[in-house]
Amino acid sequence: MDNKGVLKLIKDEDIEYVDVRFTDPRGKLQHVTVVADLVDEDFLEEGFMFDGSSIAGWKSIENSDMKLMLDPASAYIDPFYAEKTLAVHCSIVEPDTGEAYNRDPRGTAEKAEAYLKASGIGDVSYFGPEAEFFLFDDVRFSVEMNKVSFEVDAGDASWNTDTNYEMGNMGHRPGIKGGYFPVNPIDDAQDIRSEMLSTMKRLGMKVDKHHHEVASCQHELGLIFGSLTHQADELQKYKYVIHNVAHAYGKTATFMPKPISGDNGTGMHVNMSIWKDGKPLFAGDKYADLSDEALWFIGGILKHAKSLNAFTNPSTNSYKRLIPGFEAPVLRAYSARNRSGCVRIPWTESPKAKRVEARFPDPAANPYLCFSALLMAGLDGIKNKIDPGAASDKDLYDLPPEELAGIPTVCASLREALDELEADHDYLLAGDVFTKDQIEGYMDLKWEEVYAYEHTPHPVEYKLYYSC
Repeated sequence: MDNKGVLKLIKDEDIEYVDVRFTDPRGKLQHVTVVADLVDEDFLEEGFMFDGSSIAGWKSIENSDMKLMLDPASAYIDPFYAEKTLAVHCSIVEPDTGEAYNRDPRGTAEKAEAYLKASGIGDVSYFGPEAEFFLFDDVRFSVEMNKVSFEVDAGDASWNTDTNYEMGNMGHRPGIKGGYFPVNPIDDAQDIRSEMLSTMKRLGMKVDKHHHEVASCQHELGLIFGSLTHQADELQKYKYVIHNVAHAYGKTATFMPKPISGDNGTGMHVNMSIWKDGKPLFAGDKYADLSDEALWFIGGILKHAKSLNAFTNPSTNSYKRLIPGFEAPVLRAYSARNRSGCVRIPWTESPKAKRVEARFPDPAANPYLCFSALLMAGLDGIKNKIDPGAASDKDLYDLPPEELAGIPTVCASLREALDELEADHDYLLAGDVFTKDQIEGYMDLKWEEVYAYEHTPHPVEYKLYYSC
């Protein structure tokens, strides 16, 4: 859709409002709602001014003017507002020069796509994220100087097998690590997931499936792959739909990587491929029918995995999932079909479907920055022909200690990931896709989170140490 198409849609659908949406550095979708009568050709061409000083990690108050440029191709009618509203995703530019604002995540994704084309390596990069989430009925938390606590609950949670309900306890629940794939009544979220997927279809999103995931209260919907910036837009819509449909059902959805202990955490496997001249660049005659370029791409991902963690696993909570010794993709190894390494090559008969899957990211990530960083690491691998080494076709979870010690891991904390990003970020600066100012601003935000986490006593510490 172009600008004329947006104006026609506003008229034909009697749109009352236009919701102008953008994404902040941490990955949260933000919005401003404009009366549709004010949206004309000039509005769409010139953009919408706003105060950037109110967004964490952006401009200071004395230099706060910024401009939102609407992308007409991203327009969709919001299904959750009472008044008919058209939502449009935006990129951000400097109002005086019209240049892309270097800390805008969506602008970074657009620059990454432009860099791929300019490199001559490929024309388009495709991304297929698999973002899991949890659904709860109740969530309560407190962080005070004298109290730190949280509690979540859900009727279908494994811990409620002996709860005394007024109407009786029906007893059908997935056990711990038992949610993959029993039918109802054990899986009681069929209808809510179907409504989530149907809502996405009405928004024009390409979806394919839904199912209960391994952990108690954990779920996943399937997004069909798309180009980098478009797919980051789609993942923002994915989260938006899931949060709001859950809310309408009286439930609460979270994309926290590890909201409960003792069960699987939430990941976001990211499938990636590059095409050139209408042909899949990753299909070839090497290991697992991959091309040299695909193997070098993997080499780049494995080499830069620790600095990538700052974007792919950007929360302190992320590293409660990425723990060695459990079924988490912490080992910097790759394999065909084997799911125990941090990079996998999914099996497929068609060369067109040949792709690489990074298994360590999680949905706390800002999708624009996550996808862009992964692409830049992979392209660095191709440019420098980085050898990923031999594939690891053994079950890495069951290796003897002496073999396991020889396989490097991803980061164990957000603090480590930020230190790694500070030491290893030149590959992100190629083509001015990321900038030093942007990376420094992002790190400042993340250091705030690290300090908040590290400076706060944890309830388990009272259990361990109060009587020492």
